[in-house]
Amino acid sequence: MPRQLISSGSPFEKPIGFSRAVRVGNTISVSGTAPIAPGGGTAFPGNLYEQTRTCITIIKDAIEKAGGRIDDVIRTRIMLTDIDRWQEAARAHGEFFGEIRPACTFVQVSRFIDEDWLVEMEADCVVGEPGI
Repeated sequence: MPRQLISSGSPFEKPIGFSRAVRVGNTISVSGTAPIAPGGGTAFPGNLYEQTRTCITIIKDAIEKAGGRIDDVIRTRIMLTDIDRWQEAARAHGEFFGEIRPACTFVQVSRFIDEDWLVEMEADCVVGEPGI
């Protein structure tokens, strides 16, 4: 099966050797997605809710570039540096996925590549036929 690689333009993609998303057949997997601002740097330092929204927007764009829709998401993973703040991330997640209701996991990690990142997210999709 052909392999479609999707880039978001992240400066980390080439040196690390990863793609924002990869589509094989009807499956799309989206890599760990950080709250990177359009011009680089961290979007919304200190604001977990807005950082989560930023991650989801980047994920949504990657899914669409791969020919999918946000409705195709079947699993999300939310990694936080402070699990006590999970409700802030959950509120943003619910705004996008409240009706879709993918399988979802929240975990705490010790840190990310950039200390200003409070969250990273991953998503997996199965793209259906139109109308499914």
